[in-house]
Amino acid sequence: MVERKTMGIILANMHDYMVGSMTSIRSLASVPFAGRYRLIDFHLSNLVHAGIGDVAIIAKENYNSLMRHIGSGKEWDLSRKIDGVQLYPPHVDPSYTTYSSGKINAIHNILPHIKESSSRYAILLDCDHVANVDFSRFTNEHIASGADVSILCYEPDELDSKIIERNVAFIHDKENRVKQIAYHDAIHNVVGNDVNNVVDNNVWDKDFRLSMNVMILSRDLLIELIEAAHDKGSSIFERDILIPNIERLYIRSVQYTGYVRRIDSIAGYFRASMSLLEPENYNALFLKERPIYTKVNDDAPTRYGLDSKINNSLIADGCVIEGTVENSILFRGVTVEAGAVVRNSILMQSSIVKKDAAVNFVISDTYVKVTEGQSVMGYESHPLYISSRNVV
Repeated sequence: MVERKTMGIILANMHDYMVGSMTSIRSLASVPFAGRYRLIDFHLSNLVHAGIGDVAIIAKENYNSLMRHIGSGKEWDLSRKIDGVQLYPPHVDPSYTTYSSGKINAIHNILPHIKESSSRYAILLDCDHVANVDFSRFTNEHIASGADVSILCYEPDELDSKIIERNVAFIHDKENRVKQIAYHDAIHNVVGNDVNNVVDNNVWDKDFRLSMNVMILSRDLLIELIEAAHDKGSSIFERDILIPNIERLYIRSVQYTGYVRRIDSIAGYFRASMSLLEPENYNALFLKERPIYTKVNDDAPTRYGLDSKINNSLIADGCVIEGTVENSILFRGVTVEAGAVVRNSILMQSSIVKKDAAVNFVISDTYVKVTEGQSVMGYESHPLYISSRNVV
C-alpha cells in the first residue's frame, strides 16, 4: 500500500489519433485487448492494488463505450461513498482544438476535483502503454527519493525509429536525475540527426529511456504547475512544463523492467496483442499477485465442434468454433463456422467468419461479418483492420 494518500488521474483520449479508425467509436482507454479486457483495465487494477481509491478519468469524445465499461466501478472496488471513480465528460476550451496536445487544458478542467481531494500525491496516466505496474512501490520510492516528479520509463527491447520519434525520451545521470528531455521530433537533438543511423548501427545509450506516460508528483505542485502553464496558454505537459523547469525541479527517471508494450499504431496494437501468445509474455503481464480486473460479462463456455482445430490461441467465453483457429485472439461471442480458417488474427466481440472463409493477419472490430467463401488477408507488418459492423 502507498504510504501517503494518492489520487489517480487517467487521460482517456490522449493518444486516440495514433490508432486511426480503431478509436472512431471509442477512446483509446476503451480499446479491447487480450480477448476480454480494455486498455484502461490495467491502470485501474494497478491503482486499486496499490490502495489508491480516488480516481478521476478525463474524457473528451467517443466516451459512451468507456462509460458503459466503467459503470459504477464496482468491478475494481471503486464504487464508494468516499472517493471512488469519477468520469469527467467532454469540456469546451477555445484555447485548443486537439486533445492529444491538450493535457494541461484537460487537467485544468478538473482542478476543482483535484483541489477538493485530500490526497497528498497524484499519478498522471495516459492509456497508450500496457503493463502490470506496482504503483505502491512506485509511489513510496518517489516519496523516499525527495523528487518533485518521478516518471516511469523503459528501455525498449529493440530500437525502432518510429517508436523513438513518437515518444518522449529522457537522458538521466547516475542518480536517475533527468538532465535532458526530448519531446517527439526533438529527440533528434539527443540521438543525432539521423535516427535511422542510430537504429541501424545499434547505438544505444543506457542513460536513454522512453516515457511510459506515467508520472507522480505532489498534488500541490500539480496545481501550481497547471495553473501557471494554463495562464500562459500552454498545452503540452512535457514540452511546456517539464522542459522549462528541468533545472528548478528534481525530475527523476524510474526504470520499469517488466513486460511493457506501447499502443502507438494499429500495427503496434497488433504486435502487442500477438506477443501474449508467448506464455512468458502472458505470465509477465497477468500476474497472480496483481490480477487485472474487468467488467464481468457472464456467458456460456466456448463450444468447439468435432472437426475444429485450435492451435496457440486465446479464446474468450461464448464463442462457437467449428473451423480452424491458429495463432489468433478471439473475443467473446466470436463464431468461426465449419471450413473457415482464422490465422494470425484478432477478432473482437461477436465477429462472424462464415463457412469456408479465410482470414489471415486481420483485426476485425466488433460485429464484423466475413461472408462465405471470402478470403481476407493483411500482412504481419500491416495487418488489415475492418471497422465495426462491416460486412466483407
